[in-house]
Amino acid sequence: MAMTTIAPVRELKGHRLRLLRELERKVLWLSAWTVHHANHIRPNRDGIKVGGHQASCASLATVMTALYFSVLRPEDRVAVKPHASPVFHAIQYLFGNQTRDKLERFRALGGAQSYPSRTKDVDDVDFSTGSVGLGVAMTLFASLVQDYVRLKNLGDAERPASQQKTGRMVALVGDAELDEGNIFEALLEGWKHDVRNLWWVIDYNRQSLDGVVNDRLFGRIGEMFELVGWRVVTLKYGKLLEMAFAQPDGDHLRQWIDDCPNSLYSALVFKGGAGWREALTRDLNQYPGIRRILEQHDDAALHRLMTNLAGNDMQAVLDAFEGVLDDQPTCFIAYTIKGQGLPFAGHKDNHSGLMTLDQMASFKKGMTIEDGQEWDKFAGLSAKPDELQAFIAGAPFNTAGRRRTEAPVVAIPAALPRPTDKKSSTQEGFGKILNAIAAEDSELARRIVTTSPDVTVSTNLGPWVNRRGLWAHTEAEDVFRELKVVSAQLWRKTPRGQHLELGIAENNLFIQLAAMGLSHQLFGARLLPIGTLYDPFINRGLDALNYACYQDARFMIVATPSGVTLSPEGGAHQSIHTPLIGIGQPGLLSYEPAYVDELAVLMRHGLDYMQQDKGGSVYLRLSTRSLPQPQRALSPEQEADIVSGGYWYAAPEAGAEIAQDDHRREREEEERVPQMRNAPRV
Repeated sequence: MAMTTIAPVRELKGHRLRLLRELERKVLWLSAWTVHHANHIRPNRDGIKVGGHQASCASLATVMTALYFSVLRPEDRVAVKPHASPVFHAIQYLFGNQTRDKLERFRALGGAQSYPSRTKDVDDVDFSTGSVGLGVAMTLFASLVQDYVRLKNLGDAERPASQQKTGRMVALVGDAELDEGNIFEALLEGWKHDVRNLWWVIDYNRQSLDGVVNDRLFGRIGEMFELVGWRVVTLKYGKLLEMAFAQPDGDHLRQWIDDCPNSLYSALVFKGGAGWREALTRDLNQYPGIRRILEQHDDAALHRLMTNLAGNDMQAVLDAFEGVLDDQPTCFIAYTIKGQGLPFAGHKDNHSGLMTLDQMASFKKGMTIEDGQEWDKFAGLSAKPDELQAFIAGAPFNTAGRRRTEAPVVAIPAALPRPTDKKSSTQEGFGKILNAIAAEDSELARRIVTTSPDVTVSTNLGPWVNRRGLWAHTEAEDVFRELKVVSAQLWRKTPRGQHLELGIAENNLFIQLAAMGLSHQLFGARLLPIGTLYDPFINRGLDALNYACYQDARFMIVATPSGVTLSPEGGAHQSIHTPLIGIGQPGLLSYEPAYVDELAVLMRHGLDYMQQDKGGSVYLRLSTRSLPQPQRALSPEQEADIVSGGYWYAAPEAGAEIAQDDHRREREEEERVPQMRNAPRV
């Protein structure tokens, strides 16, 4: 497979490269010390291990230093590999966005979070990560939302589209995260929608929690990305190794490393220079050039040479990043060493490993950190503090300060349109309410965006889509309409469209809703996202739904049809316990209206609640069961009761102690409807 090779940019000026390497050293120290402090120094009443992933942090120290202090711009958004959280917090500490107190309380109440959190961390987190794979996919769907907002001129303080800055959505991906199926569901969806301005940087340290990653994995990963239109850039060898390869017989050294199994390479990393010397002497001693390389390097230098992978080489990393200038989605496969620079680098058990007190003392000495200087931002570095501080202050990513944007609230009318059908289901009423909104030339209609995983028509979004259109980067006519084939659906694709059609993957639906529901804080554009799906399949995307709510994304889920079964479809399509999901999920307000006029009240409330500072998302569980609709005008008190969770359909007489349902009206209409209507609420 032919991977893309990026031509090196001009050699960095010594000043910038020197300071970046100094900051890389400090980031490695602070991340390791933060974890060490939490586990060995901070009082621990119960003695339970705190953890913190020192080895996983070390493998990304170079990449993250290069990105945050040199490559990224304020408009870029980043999803950080969950286990690299201490590196992120260390960088934000150097920027002045994180405090020593929070670092000292890492993984404790009120401290810096184990995994970057938009809602709980004080530093500038773009995307929460933690349930592996979901943050990666989030960057893809955020890129689509960025283009949606840009093409409609909705965001960035209402500036013209030509003046809006388009950012790169960047994911820092642990190689073991690629075992998560949701990533590949997202890749396919991105390909269908022509995703752009997307970087995924894979931290290929070849080690997971339980051991070493299978050698066969990355023989195919690059091909998979290229299959869906991505550029693949492989960062394998650092500058020291490249120079060694240029020497006589250097090609044999390259081939030996290329052929070296992941498990053997990792073991030799841990064994150090003597281990490398023994292996190379055994396998390559017949080549004069290799013998010369071995003679020229003592054990320490040989170890430094053989572990000089590009993902841990500042110059190589910057060459790769700065060589990509267009908007094609790009996958960087960065070869790194798990635990690089730490005493347990390469060991297969290092994922949850912690440095001992003696190991930390030795590491601290090697970093030239004096006692009492552990949290000092520039202690142990050769560059002058003023010089480093000026360089940090000038980092493009940090020049705009906190990058979380704001957007005005969209005014919601006092009442939404209410269908007047004498008999209807709540699902049918939902479609008619949205259709009536779509017919209006209003700010509310312009800000609503809908999405659905291949159930648009069967969840009654069809009329909305007919009026508002499918969204796409470019125009595409409805072929059936062009050929005059009769169809109830008028599905023309256009940048003006307001429905994003997804494939049948519920994880994608909820992550897309999460990205849409954070648009006001990511891109300065207020969107009112509404997503529909069959109620039983909330279970399929439950992890992604929880992830979306955890980030405080704002959206409306309309789950329909719902019930014991979906008509004759049987037990496989039961939605018996989904009401419990709605009740139990933090950040989600749950309702199950019985009548269409209740639904109109709840939709109006939901669209307002989604925009409140202390609001959240909304879950409406609707039915296809058609019921006679009460012919009534709801009073303000009744509407308030509906929003609060329940109301009397027929109020008991004054002084009554028992309310009895005699069903006379319902028998006359051949329906059974309880007099007490209850809308479960969280």
